[in-house]
Amino acid sequence: MKKSNLLSSIALACLMLLATHVTAQEFSDLDKSPMDAAAFPSSYKEANKLIKIIYSRPQLKGRALSTLVPHNKLWRTGANEAPELTLYTDMTLGNTPIKAGTYTFYVIPGEKEWTAIINKDINLSGLNGYNEANDIARFTVPVSSGEPLEAFSIAFEETTEGLAMHLGWGTVRVAVPFSK
Repeated sequence: MKKSNLLSSIALACLMLLATHVTAQEFSDLDKSPMDAAAFPSSYKEANKLIKIIYSRPQLKGRALSTLVPHNKLWRTGANEAPELTLYTDMTLGNTPIKAGTYTFYVIPGEKEWTAIINKDINLSGLNGYNEANDIARFTVPVSSGEPLEAFSIAFEETTEGLAMHLGWGTVRVAVPFSK
């Protein structure tokens, strides 16, 4: 009887190991530029968002920002896919009204100012497929500086005119104003 229980136990253990191996999922390592999202209002308790951006967060890792993001060249505003900007209500960028919807967000960095670009194409990989003819808004914003940031970051802040989407990497800071 003991021999039968022992064999049954060994058989069950082997079966469990086999079943675990068969159902195991292979997961890739963490992406070098992980995807992130920023929204306004930023609290997870607030369901009625006005704006959200999904983007990837490249890191400096000892490299100069100017080599990763050259001046006067179109940049996908992050890494990997082009950032997806969703407006949940009609807004204005500069003097350009923008209907609620989902867009891509690009910038052209400069030393003293950056040009923010909202484009109606979506689901683009980086700059592949970018078509300037589909830009629906462009707005130039000044560059300021702040404490060093290792990873590219985006955050929203309420302003008297509406809200600002803050972009920061290294010591570079840019605030893109949206009004409701």
